[in-house]
Amino acid sequence: MWTESKAPSLAEMEGMAHAIFERLPGTFRQLCEGVIIRVDDFPTDEVLDEMQAQSEFDLLGLFQGLGLPHQSSQDIPRLPNMIWLYRRPILDYWAEHEETLGHIIRHVLIHEIGHHFGLSDADMEAIEASAG
Repeated sequence: MWTESKAPSLAEMEGMAHAIFERLPGTFRQLCEGVIIRVDDFPTDEVLDEMQAQSEFDLLGLFQGLGLPHQSSQDIPRLPNMIWLYRRPILDYWAEHEETLGHIIRHVLIHEIGHHFGLSDADMEAIEASAG
């Protein structure tokens, strides 16, 4: 049966990420208004350099933008906040671990949203636990 399986495409993984996002606690989702979720195969070279990554497989996701704790009503208009999930590193991680793909995507998504809020790792773990 595994010979019929295939890795999800970029569009399929983005669909999974949006479906997982919709199952997160409502109050959490409401605070994410305007955050865009995207999936790409790998981070850009600029991101890899900025994050001092050793390999293109080092980053599973990334928050880009100005987190809520740093926003002000006096801010000038800027690009929207974005959460990037990196398909190939996520699939590589999935192949090497016992977790389901959905669990990994949920974990990375919550972690990156946590950066939007300026949350601690403990806060993110509590949100992940409540997301079931």
